[in-house]
Amino acid sequence: MSRSSTVRNAAWLWFIATIAVLVVGFRQAIFLVPTEETMGNLQRIFYYHLPHAILGLIFPYVNVVASLAFLYWRRRDPLKALTADALAVASAEVTVLYVGICLASGMLWGKPAWGIWWAWDARLTTELLLWLLYVSYLLLRRFSPTGQTGTLAAVLSVFAAIDVPIVYMSIQWWRTQHPAPVFGPNGGGVDPRFYPAIFWNIAGWLMWGTFVMLFRFALERRRQLAEQDAALLAIEASLETPQ
Repeated sequence: MSRSSTVRNAAWLWFIATIAVLVVGFRQAIFLVPTEETMGNLQRIFYYHLPHAILGLIFPYVNVVASLAFLYWRRRDPLKALTADALAVASAEVTVLYVGICLASGMLWGKPAWGIWWAWDARLTTELLLWLLYVSYLLLRRFSPTGQTGTLAAVLSVFAAIDVPIVYMSIQWWRTQHPAPVFGPNGGGVDPRFYPAIFWNIAGWLMWGTFVMLFRFALERRRQLAEQDAALLAIEASLETPQ
């Protein structure tokens, strides 16, 4: 069996396993866990908001590590640098998606719970800033001058990653309308009956985000290789053209 076939089969197995875990998570969140006494069925948004909030702070670190690897390898080993750059692009796109879903699901909860769609408190504002930073990262990659894209984007990635711990600590550093954390040393805790829905959905959305990121990474690597092949053909054509 060729390497490409092995990779394709592994991708299909991962995709099928991901869908299975997400289906279990959906069943747990919508049908099996008890209805929360205070918020009622509105609380079920939590099982989707929380995983995207957590993972939206993890994928940026994939992006910044890949960006630092690009900066390190760009002169030492351009091929490794291109691979790192492809991973940086893929992880940035997943970050924008997951942070966007976190913000949207939070707004869906906030309107019935608070009576407003949005509050300019510390957690929401820093989370919105994180989303805007990674949207800016993708726009920079789209419109920056050819030849400087990777370097400029990598520098912005390092800057954007600084906001991640600020988002995480915001509800401890400042007074905020956002609810207190439920996990961690300062967490308020959660009824153990809700654990299956929480952990199945965290696992499922982690698997889905990883699948999308690696799929996008493969597409970016294919684009890079196509550009390299086109450049080589252009060079060969210019060398063969009579002067």
